[in-house]
Amino acid sequence: MNMMQTFKVSPLSTDKPLSIAILAMGGQGGGVLADWIVALAEAQGWVAQTTSVPGVAQRTGATIYYLELIKGRPGVAPVLSLMPTPGDVDIVIAAELMEAGRSVIRGLVTPDKTLLIASTHRSFAVGEKEKPGDGIGNPEVVVDATDFAAKKTIAFDMDRLASRNGSVVSSALFGALAASRALPFTREQFEATIKAGGKGIEASLKAFGAAYERAGTGENDRLSATPKKRLDALPVSAGHPQLDHLLARIRGEFPESAHSMLFAGVKKLTEFQDPDYADDYLSRVKALFDADRAAGGEAKDFAFTLHAAKYVAIAMAYDDVIRVADLKTRATRFERVRKEVGVKADQLLYTTEYMHPRMEEVCGTLPRGLGRWIENSPRLFGFLNRRIEKGRRVKTGTMGWFLGLYLVSALRRFRRGSLRHHVEMRHVEDWLASARSVLPENYDLAVEILGNRRLVKGYSDTHVRGLSKFDRVMSALPLLREREDGAAWMRRLRQAALLDEQGIALDGALKTVATL
Repeated sequence: MNMMQTFKVSPLSTDKPLSIAILAMGGQGGGVLADWIVALAEAQGWVAQTTSVPGVAQRTGATIYYLELIKGRPGVAPVLSLMPTPGDVDIVIAAELMEAGRSVIRGLVTPDKTLLIASTHRSFAVGEKEKPGDGIGNPEVVVDATDFAAKKTIAFDMDRLASRNGSVVSSALFGALAASRALPFTREQFEATIKAGGKGIEASLKAFGAAYERAGTGENDRLSATPKKRLDALPVSAGHPQLDHLLARIRGEFPESAHSMLFAGVKKLTEFQDPDYADDYLSRVKALFDADRAAGGEAKDFAFTLHAAKYVAIAMAYDDVIRVADLKTRATRFERVRKEVGVKADQLLYTTEYMHPRMEEVCGTLPRGLGRWIENSPRLFGFLNRRIEKGRRVKTGTMGWFLGLYLVSALRRFRRGSLRHHVEMRHVEDWLASARSVLPENYDLAVEILGNRRLVKGYSDTHVRGLSKFDRVMSALPLLREREDGAAWMRRLRQAALLDEQGIALDGALKTVATL
């Protein structure tokens, strides 16, 4: 006996769904924003679907959330896609400026149909952070691209606006979406969705409202490359005899064009060590200024002295174990971390940091003679290194670790007698001697030699790599000191050294110089 069973199949909808792509990084609430939009649509009788594609390889946690919304019709089954199709996305929401740029590159933003909503703040990618030099992408390029890539753009610093209202950027993005009128829902319906969430409602509503009003003005932020920080003018008095003495030296011994830079250097080195150390800094720069004046530097606006004021201060404020311990135990740092994380008054915050000390750092912190003796004793050095050179997870908020780091930071008063200080100052003197020797015969090249100090930064392995690049760039000096274009070539070598951590570009540049 044959039995036949029939099934009723709903006809497929031919309606075009509304497509939305959200690009966000970890901690920016991209998932929350996607959930809000889905909940909003479903509460109004729409059918909504969301998927997410992690993009860890591209942006360390950047994720694309894709949503499709369609008005539900009885007896008709919607057809929804799982992935955005380039050229066919109605709304793109970017939680950070470079994510907006990535959406343009991927073809998600098109001038004939796409509304782009983007926060103009920056959360730097790993690729930007890992470059030895300035690897920060130029935001102006992204803004210019979105001007013609999108049908309409809503762009302002939503992260700052959300932070001022105690929330995260997703709340502000939701407010900007509501103000755009791109979805057929009222402001009250948007707000009802936030209220149904049950967490952080008040702060989220405040950020939502502020972004709604800001987006409603129709004005977007215009961006340019990150502006440089302005230096403080030289004050009349610092209110302390030793500091006033330093100000008097700057005012009486140096050209006015160098005053602001020297004042910045004095502040940096006083904070790093003490006023006497800052006085030594002025003495070093004064000797270089005298050489600059003798070499006719006035015709060059004393460029050599200005570079010396900047880079000698940087070189003298080197990073060592004492400096790191000092920075990690400052009350201002704990307060900054609490603010960034958004810790409330009734919450506790513990910070766990990864540290990997080397025996070289330990020896550098010791008195010069003792540290050198341990370094020159291979068996003792190896024995101690096997016990020191281990990765540690340090909870700086606990009493034990905090006191340990605080005691290390207290060694600052003995820093000038340490092995590390002796090594650093010897390197500084050799570097300045090279610049002074070139100054009378090739002024511009001497200025570039001072600028090479940019290559030396950090501590531990980072410092070693930077010092190696510095030495390799300086190795070209004998070939360049008598060339009229020697300064340009030295500058190219330094730029090549800053391009990548491995020094591949520098290898090629050095080979080119060798053929000159």
